[in-house]
Parts: sequence; structure tokens; C-alpha cells
Amino acid sequence: MKERKKKAVVQVRAEDESYNQWKDGIPLLYDWFTNHNLVWPSQCCRWGPQLEEGKYKNLHRLYLSERTDGTFPNTLVISNCEVVKPRVAAAEHISKFNEENSSPFIKTSKTIIHPGEVNRIRELPQSSKIIATHTDSPDVLIWDVEAQPDCQVARNAAESHPDLILTGHQDNAEYALAMCPLEPLVLSGGKDKSVVLWSIRDHVSVLAEASPDKSPGLSPESSSNKQSIESGDEKNSESPTVGPRGVFQGHEDSVEDVQFCPASPQEFCSAGDDSCIILWDARAGTSPVTKVEKAHDGDINCVDWNPHDVNLILTGSADGSVRMFDRRNLLTSDGVGSSVYRFELHKAAILCVQWSPDKTSVFGSSSEDGFLNIWDYEKVGRKSERVARKAPNATSGLFFQHAGHRDKVVDFHWNASDPWTIVSVSDDCACVAGGGTVQIWRMSDLIYRPEEEVLAELEKFKDHILSCSSET
Repeated sequence: MKERKKKAVVQVRAEDESYNQWKDGIPLLYDWFTNHNLVWPSQCCRWGPQLEEGKYKNLHRLYLSERTDGTFPNTLVISNCEVVKPRVAAAEHISKFNEENSSPFIKTSKTIIHPGEVNRIRELPQSSKIIATHTDSPDVLIWDVEAQPDCQVARNAAESHPDLILTGHQDNAEYALAMCPLEPLVLSGGKDKSVVLWSIRDHVSVLAEASPDKSPGLSPESSSNKQSIESGDEKNSESPTVGPRGVFQGHEDSVEDVQFCPASPQEFCSAGDDSCIILWDARAGTSPVTKVEKAHDGDINCVDWNPHDVNLILTGSADGSVRMFDRRNLLTSDGVGSSVYRFELHKAAILCVQWSPDKTSVFGSSSEDGFLNIWDYEKVGRKSERVARKAPNATSGLFFQHAGHRDKVVDFHWNASDPWTIVSVSDDCACVAGGGTVQIWRMSDLIYRPEEEVLAELEKFKDHILSCSSET
């Protein structure tokens, strides 16, 4: 996926009839929706922890990035985001939004001056205040967002110093980044064609020493692991560094994405511009366990491992397709990748795929075509005879399409603590005033709930309307 964020060609979706139809349908399609216009384009968005629970709204941490034109520094933005609870927002409220205004539900709480563009953000599951970021460099940057000072954005503002720097790549590692759900491990891939694994426990930050009970993922395994901040392995006087536990070789081109197995901290997978998926096991050494050749017809941009079913892996490619693989049966007899399903409704390169935390069979995919599709593989093949006659090659499995962005949807993230709530970000500065656009939305539960429940509820609603009509 060569220089995907630096391409000059912008696929602009003009405000046409289909977009207006989407806007008109917001009250019917969404239980909640808000639009937030950014000053600068953004490459990534990520939910943090839930901070407060209220009667009608919950408060969440939200991570965003802003990529400037060089006159101002690049920033990592920590925001507080109010998420309205299900069936609370009024239809007239969610249908009204100004594409050029900021959302009243998203408020910046802290800004970090990031050394370079923020291409990826990942949170450490063992500690809600620790995140990792990727930029255009060989290093992974680790931040304690609660301890970092709030910075004023100004020309020539000094860069913030990360709390830890992970070294080991020999060339830029821009996108491929993952945190292990079971142990404080970090995984990265880069242009050096390698996958690199670190343990945060191999270094003790000043903050972790001060409050190990609040950051169990950063506490030392033993006193022998303790390293001084002033030791000789520093990258600079403010940021200590730590080297990798393993460097894994097997790709023949840039590694674009990596992901841990949800059930094992020793197993992980990677995908890259060589159109290959590789499964690794750190216990077996640094060579591939399984290499899937020709998994796609183009560069593979993204990969995700199902947290509910560890046999299922998703990939998204520059060929415009999303494919689902079963690790028990990855290859054909001639060694080529054998996917379980192919989802091919997108009209441009896939930039992000992610399984839903709320249902095993559901996942989302975002693309350069400006759409974020929600799929359910259990619905594959389930189409009526009438639909089959009209469109025999129609893509199955799609049950919701978010069409609110005006250009490529570069990133999205399901909210693990607020069911069916998604944050998505698009690079659409050519379409609206300002830079990127952040949207937070939750589709109507009538769309994803079991059909029999929905029909029963609609029947009650019908009876209520008829009774009100008769009274008038």
C-alpha cells in the first residue's frame, strides 16, 4: 500500500441526490448521530475508557489526530465525548447537523504535540491511560495520557516527549500496530518487511514506578528488569527506550497491519503489500508458522482477528474486497489463500476492517469510496427468490451502510462499552470547510435485532398509531 495517505488523487463524493437521501433518512436509520468538523485532516480515531455514567449520557475518552500542513505542529488530541444512551435522542435532534461546525458532544481535554503525523493509535488493555502511536519513523511511541502535560498549539511549538520509545525497526513503521489483550505486549510492522514484538514490562517508566497498582501492565516482572531512566539506551534525555523481544521475517514487502490472537499472547498475524497473510507463534521462533500467498489480488491494508471466534480472520485490500479466512483451512491444494467468504460491494481500496465487540458474526469495513459498511456473515446466502432473480450476483451479508462521510473513511472504531456505537473519521477537506470529519453514530436497533422481536414491536407501534388516529 504505497504512500496511501500522500496520494494527490482525492475521490470526492459530491453532494448529490444519494447523499441528500441519506440525510433525509437519518431519523429512521440512526438511534443517535453527531458530526464533528476538524480544523485539519485526521488519520485515526480510537475510543478510550468510559469515564462516567449518567442518566441519559455516558462520558467516554476519545483519541483523535490532526495532520497539519507544516505551519503548525501535528497533534494527538485527547477528548471527552458524551454518548447519548439508546432510545434517548429525539429524531428531530439527530436529523439536524451542520457539516462545518464542531459537535457539542466532543470537547478537547488535552493536546499532545506529536513528533510527526499520528498514523495509528492503540490503547493498552491492561492500563486505560497508556496508548501507543505510529508516525513516519521506525519507532513506536508510548504515552501516559494522564501524566502528559497539556500543550498549547502554536507555530514552532516544542514537541511532547513520549514516556517510552520502542526501537527495533530498520525502516519506517507507519501503520501496522497492535496491543495484546492478555499481556502488555506491543506488535508492529513496517517498510523493513519485518514484524517486531516488544514487552512493556522490559522497561519501567517513571510513572509506572510511582503508581504500579494503577498501571499493572507497566509494573516490572522482577527487580532485575528495572532500568534507569538515565541509562545509556536513551533516545534523548527525556524518553527512555527499549529493544524488541523478537524480530520476525517472512514478508517480501511492507507490512501494513498486524493483530494478536485474542486467546494467546504468543500468536499473531500480519498482512502486507506482498498480498500475503502470515501467522506467527513466538514460541516457535521468528519464522512464519503459516504463510498464505495471494490472499488478495492487491496490497492487503488491514487485518483483524475475531475476539469471539479465534479461528476467523478478516482482511481488507486495495483490490476493494474484504475476505474472511479460517485459520484451520487457510490454503488450497496449490498453496494459495483460500477464503471462507468474499465481500465485494466496496468500489475502492479497503482501509480498515474490524469485528464488532457486540456480535460474533458482525464486522465493519471502511473504504476510499467514502462508505462504512456493516456486514453479518451469518446473512450470507440469505436472500429471497425475488432478489435472486433481480440481482443474481448481488453481494450478500451487508445489512447497513453508513453514507455520512464525503470522502474516504480512513479509520473507525467500535465502542466496546457502549454497544453498537461507532466513531469514524474521513479525510474530506476538499468537500467541507476545514479538515477531517469525525462522526459518532449508532444505527437503530430495529436494524440489527432479531426479526421476530422487531416485527412484534412494530405491530405494537401500529396498534398505537391506529388507536391515536381513532381518538382524533
